[in-house]
Amino acid sequence: MSAKVKIYTLSTCSHCTHAKDFLDERKVAYDPVSVDFMSGDERTKVLDTLRKLNPAITFPTIVIGEKVIVGFRREEIEAALKEASLETEVKAPTWQQP
Repeated sequence: MSAKVKIYTLSTCSHCTHAKDFLDERKVAYDPVSVDFMSGDERTKVLDTLRKLNPAITFPTIVIGEKVIVGFRREEIEAALKEASLETEVKAPTWQQP
């Protein structure tokens, strides 16, 4: 069974956008959590969870299987994806002449 990928982000964070784009390019399914769009009890619960994963509460915080990666660290993300047996190679588009 493949590991689940979860990414905690802020809408204004360029590193968060790059991390999501990186996962999208590799066709890795992930659960995005946009912390700045939450409020009330939902936000409090997410921040409590995030604090346990990353006490500094910085973004993005990416969870791949049991591995927590803070920031957009391409090599660490690739290694964690490989360790979790998730697809990490970008598929080249297939070109066909009309």
